[in-house]
Amino acid sequence: MYEPIRAKSVHSTVDGPNPDFPHRSREEELDIQLAGHLAALLAVTDELRATQATADLDTAAERLAEQVGRLRGGRAPARAPMSDRRERSATALHRRAHALAGRALVVAASRADTAAAILAAERMDAHTAALEPRELASR
Repeated sequence: MYEPIRAKSVHSTVDGPNPDFPHRSREEELDIQLAGHLAALLAVTDELRATQATADLDTAAERLAEQVGRLRGGRAPARAPMSDRRERSATALHRRAHALAGRALVVAASRADTAAAILAAERMDAHTAALEPRELASR
C-alpha cells in the first residue's frame, strides 16, 4: 500500500556529528546557565555593597565569585569597580537579587550542584530578611 522511502529526508540537518557545529551536553548547558545566574546575582550584590556595605554582602560576593569561577573553568567573573555603580533603591536591588538567587537555586538543584544550591538558598534567605522590615514599614 505504501511505497518505502528511497531518498534521504530533506528535513534532516546533518548526516551524523558535524565537527563545525558545537555540541554541548545537558550538564554543560546547565553549567553555563547557572554561571550566568550567579554572575548576575554577583552584579546585584556588588550594587548592594555600594549602597550598604556589610560583612555579609562582602562574604556573599566572594563566595559568588568563587562559584562563577568554578563553573567557568577557573575564569574569574568580570566585575565593575565600586565607583561605577548606579544608584538604585535598596529594596528593588534586594527583590532583584532574591529573584536571581531563586533562578540559580532551580538550576543548581537541576544539575545537583549542592554548593551552588546552598549558596543560592542562603542568598534568598538573606534578601528575604532584608526585605521584611521594608515591606512592613510600607504597609
